[in-house]
Amino acid sequence: MRILHTSDWHVGRTFHGRDLLGDQDAVLASIADLVADERVDVVVLPGDLYDRAVPSGEAVETCVRALSRIREAGAQIVITPGNHDSAARVGAFADFAAAGGLHLRTRISRLHQPVVLTDQHGPVAFYGIPYLEPDPARHALNACADVPGAAQVTQRGHEAVLTEAMNRVRADLAERAGCRSVVLAHAFVSGADRSDSERTIAVGGVEHVPADVFHGVDYTALGHLHGPQELKPHLRYSGSPLAYSFSEAAQRKSVWLVELDANGLAGVERRELPVPRPLATVSGQLEELLTEPRYGELEDHYLSITLTDDVRPLEAMRRLQQRFPHAVHLEWQPANGRATAPLRYAEVVRSKNDHELAANFVADCRGSEPTESERTLLDRALRAVTTAEVAG
Repeated sequence: MRILHTSDWHVGRTFHGRDLLGDQDAVLASIADLVADERVDVVVLPGDLYDRAVPSGEAVETCVRALSRIREAGAQIVITPGNHDSAARVGAFADFAAAGGLHLRTRISRLHQPVVLTDQHGPVAFYGIPYLEPDPARHALNACADVPGAAQVTQRGHEAVLTEAMNRVRADLAERAGCRSVVLAHAFVSGADRSDSERTIAVGGVEHVPADVFHGVDYTALGHLHGPQELKPHLRYSGSPLAYSFSEAAQRKSVWLVELDANGLAGVERRELPVPRPLATVSGQLEELLTEPRYGELEDHYLSITLTDDVRPLEAMRRLQQRFPHAVHLEWQPANGRATAPLRYAEVVRSKNDHELAANFVADCRGSEPTESERTLLDRALRAVTTAEVAG
């Protein structure tokens, strides 16, 4: 059986205010092309299908279109919700969707009940563990502790609820002699590397869980972290299909192509995804960035720009976007270090009158002292305020 592991689509997410639905539609269409080209049997998606619990209508349309393309390419689909999703919304009409090859595993009470698909070697059990927020999940697991292999969860935290979930999975798997297995889970496993775009899942304690929690299955498809990574041969994150922060600019977004033979995991290969619009970071003085030919290759990139001018340039972003229309983030860090020097409020204001404080404010904001004409304007404004206060 050939399985494609993808995750963290975050359909509907924006990037520094820019709509990404077009980019998402393009890269998800490439996943459907991979399914057809590689003759994939099953696509697994362990969480964060959407970027928010209540996605927009346009996000839902984009997601439905992507899933339809994958089904048309010939693969069954197994999905579990992540911490960004609403399990109830993702799981709506799950029983009806399964008849069409879309298997939505969203209920904690049924996480030990796999989707069973077959190939020439026999059955493969796909267990979907929805994102387990520790306290609600602990109560839900304890409320259905009459399933085989179940126990009461007495400890708090991610490790406790995921350990119990996996115990129930292994208990069910033990009843299926010789059955191969795949687990989908949305978690932060110890030893993995995170990016800036992931929302923390620490709720009242440590969010990490040890890799050994997932022992005893042929392959575990992980979601939540956005960088593709291998923790063990059978334990991997596929990462997100697009970069959602500049910390991911150097990542090669990809999916894992997993092969199961008669004995279990036969191999895993990486398949890189196309990049609709690359990301880059650049620093320099404004005029240099606007005129130097060597920066021309960045004109179609999403850009994070750091300006190093000694004085904060006026209308810098507007001017930069004339050359770099996809510049989305701007910082000012002058080479003289003035913008980053720590300020102690008590020291700054001590023994200074209103005129000096106003002048200091201008200097701190842009990195240069106000001119004589600007000081005249500040003095005039302060006198007007004082006159209004006296009159009042």
